[in-house]
Amino acid sequence: MMKKLLSFIWPQTTKIGTDFNGVLEVTWINGRKVLDSKNANYSYGTLQRILETGLSKIDIKNSQSILLLGLGGGSIVHSLKNKFDYKGTLDVLEIDEKVISIAKNEFNLSSFDNINIFNCDALDFVNMCTSHYDVIIVDLFIDQEVPSQFLTEAFSNHLAQITNPKGTILYNLGINLDKQDKQYQVITYFKNHSLFTCTVLEHVTGTNTLMIAKKSR
Repeated sequence: MMKKLLSFIWPQTTKIGTDFNGVLEVTWINGRKVLDSKNANYSYGTLQRILETGLSKIDIKNSQSILLLGLGGGSIVHSLKNKFDYKGTLDVLEIDEKVISIAKNEFNLSSFDNINIFNCDALDFVNMCTSHYDVIIVDLFIDQEVPSQFLTEAFSNHLAQITNPKGTILYNLGINLDKQDKQYQVITYFKNHSLFTCTVLEHVTGTNTLMIAKKSR
């Protein structure tokens, strides 16, 4: 509570070393807690607003199953539950065990029901997944970069396969993208896929590119 009060005068930061994301910072600022990497907001700041822009264009409330690839501090879980009134099952993938601990201990993630958190590699999970989802949210970053293995045609194909008919993929593709960046291979894949209708939102909050791919059947 003291850190929260002091944060209205000066930000109060705790640095935490992680296994895959370097040193992350948990900061109280103006009475709110955020999670940042060296160069990017990971949760409860700009990133949350960016993904909420995409989520607002999806019928979250009537969805029954959601897969979230990339946990961060869990701000999107809070958004899904509190802002979008999601009541269904939520499967969450996070490769970094210490990030999971941060989400639980610093951001009260354990308070929510119907959440299954898997500490594993998202690529391995998607490749072996036998479940299907109404909504898949892809938010896989190391600092400001989406690892290249998540930008391949093979990964996109696996995402397409585990999306339910009438389901939707929301992909946070990156920051300040150029048309030549690998991220546009993902967009091209879904634009050319006969079962998907693809919408691209560029410069969301001035920085990020989101892709929304809706499956027809």
